[in-house]
Amino acid sequence: MLDLKFIRENVETVKEGIRKKNVNVDLDALLGLDAQRRELLKEVEQLKALKNSTSKDVGRAKAKGEDFEAIAAQMKQVSQKIKEIDQQVEQIADNMRGLLLRIPNLPEKSVPVGGEKANKTIKEWGKKKTFDFKPSAHWDLCEKLDIADFKRAVKVSGTGFVVFKGQGALLERALINFMIDTHVRDNGYTEIMPPYLSNEKAMTGTGQLPNLKDDMYCLKEDGYYLIPTGEVPVTNLYSDEILKADELPIYHVAHTACFRREAGSYGKETRGMKRVHQFDKVELVKFTTAETSYDEHEKLLNNAEMILQKLNLPYRVRILASGDMSFAAAKCYDLEVYSPGNDEYLEVSSCSNFEDFQSRRAHIRYKSKEGKTAFVHTLNASGLALPRTFIAILENYQTKDGKIEVPEVLRPYMNGLAFIG
Repeated sequence: MLDLKFIRENVETVKEGIRKKNVNVDLDALLGLDAQRRELLKEVEQLKALKNSTSKDVGRAKAKGEDFEAIAAQMKQVSQKIKEIDQQVEQIADNMRGLLLRIPNLPEKSVPVGGEKANKTIKEWGKKKTFDFKPSAHWDLCEKLDIADFKRAVKVSGTGFVVFKGQGALLERALINFMIDTHVRDNGYTEIMPPYLSNEKAMTGTGQLPNLKDDMYCLKEDGYYLIPTGEVPVTNLYSDEILKADELPIYHVAHTACFRREAGSYGKETRGMKRVHQFDKVELVKFTTAETSYDEHEKLLNNAEMILQKLNLPYRVRILASGDMSFAAAKCYDLEVYSPGNDEYLEVSSCSNFEDFQSRRAHIRYKSKEGKTAFVHTLNASGLALPRTFIAILENYQTKDGKIEVPEVLRPYMNGLAFIG
């Protein structure tokens, strides 16, 4: 959420940022409500001052034995007017919050302007593997090796789900444990095991609500949402808290299942596991100060890259343009791993700096050594998302005889297994 005072003092800057994010929100309506609210607050303060002076007049009249009924009647009218204005102010404040929650974060100045076509590749790592045979797509490899079952998943749940089995389930579990261990041991993160259900307040705190409501699975009777990412519960661990400066930066890593309806994505990447409704993900979340957040953003990117480098998977880093970033991000890098089965790059991590956008919504602050209170900066990245990492391993490590070579770093997690199949 943007600071209302900042919006008021930087109207054109905010409007330009909204245009760059390609979001439709009526900023003038918000400013109109703000002006109306401030006028009402002035009026109510004047009425309260009148009420106080009138109360004194009643007291003096009583002391002198004079008639005070007329003054008392006037005070009653003033009290009623104050009550009416307070109710108006409360309603306007609710309407303003509804509009504020729909204003996106502003893109940081280094972010390219435009939509998806304006995204820029800023780094490439590793060499694309050459094959002396035509590489298969992951869905064919899964079927031939009997390591993932899409057809039976349909019977259990429906389309957009997958059942891992045998050595496929072992590979999925090995990846999760390898990623968690790397981030804890090498990168200094503290492991968190959060709930997979979050309430509306938490979903609003990180920016999923209200804008992405159609993409979420909601348990209406209980007031819960299935989490779309570990970012939601982990970031909100500190909602409504004031941290100490010497506690920052805080690094957390969490493995969770993630649940997404993918509303509006019908027909996109529906074959195999590139786009599914439930998937595993290892999430990295940071809490920092404003002064260090962009240095921490680069470190966060390096942390996510480390996983792909250890797996020896070729990838590229893309800086996202303003109109292709998430609603809440100020700056975002995408990590895209190369998939030879269909000769394409697949996103496995979005590495985002939200600045104080989420912390204002979730009320996460810290107290500096000088005693000043400020909002923390929040950052997160997938470290990594599992389905497409799983795909990249199958397709990059496939052999001519139809097996999958297990990357060296994963073999200790797979009981020394060198080949799948």
